[in-house]
Amino acid sequence: MAIFKLNKNKVKKLLAASPKLERDIQKLFQNNLEELLNISFLASEFVTTWGGRIDTLGIDRNSSPVIIEYKLNQNENVINQALSYLRWLLDHKADFEKLCNGKNINFPIDWESPRVICVAENFNKFDIDTVSILPIRIELLRYTIYEEGILQIELENYQQTPGIKKTKKEKIEIIEKKYSLENHIEKSTGKIKEIFYSLREKIMSLDKNIVEEPKAKYIAYKLSTNFVDITVQADSLKIFLNLKSSQLYDMWGIARDLTKPKPVGHWGNGDYEIKLNATTEIDKVFELIKQSYNYNK
Repeated sequence: MAIFKLNKNKVKKLLAASPKLERDIQKLFQNNLEELLNISFLASEFVTTWGGRIDTLGIDRNSSPVIIEYKLNQNENVINQALSYLRWLLDHKADFEKLCNGKNINFPIDWESPRVICVAENFNKFDIDTVSILPIRIELLRYTIYEEGILQIELENYQQTPGIKKTKKEKIEIIEKKYSLENHIEKSTGKIKEIFYSLREKIMSLDKNIVEEPKAKYIAYKLSTNFVDITVQADSLKIFLNLKSSQLYDMWGIARDLTKPKPVGHWGNGDYEIKLNATTEIDKVFELIKQSYNYNK
């Protein structure tokens, strides 16, 4: 899709300019991993005992380990390479946990939902077909760098996340670890269910590419990254907006800044929380959600 720059009543088409080396895009992602994907950076070119080097290791807001591999040309088999590293990581959990401890990340690691992300300018049909039939989650991210310093990131595909564990025989097997909307809303009242489904319809209408992903603690709505997370409680919805403190224009004063007066721990992404328990407030909340959507899309 072409991107244009506006200047008064004139438009200028921006031209794509690829980085010359794979390391250029790798460094760009690693230096801005939190901003781009809500992932905390852990290590670059991490050496495995199997002889390879993992391009980027990180951990996301759900405590899931993240492997990121970068593809420079069409002939690289980056997906198979990333899967090989995933197998190594699951066989060497202590190495990853030691790395996390060195970064002062001391909470339990979610080994049931590891993530593999492949980053490239383009993916061919064989790449997309391959990940579509794999029983584990592979995220394909396409990037384009335009002149005048414009970076665009798009999610090429999406697949629900199964869990991964070891059997007693120490063989890796794939198990389904899925959560559903029903898991989240079954404990709520009829009124809260009605509010949730009304808000959900508005959120999903924003973009056909929005992915709804029920997680263990909340329901995530995302494009390349989460823009809103919803925790369903018995008497209300807790809504987390993936915006940093001071980035939200809250004309009604209904959002709570979780960083003030001091940071408050929470499950969802972002620094803002909204409590919703009245149908009359849905439209106001949705207007604030749209700010996060526009920022993260």
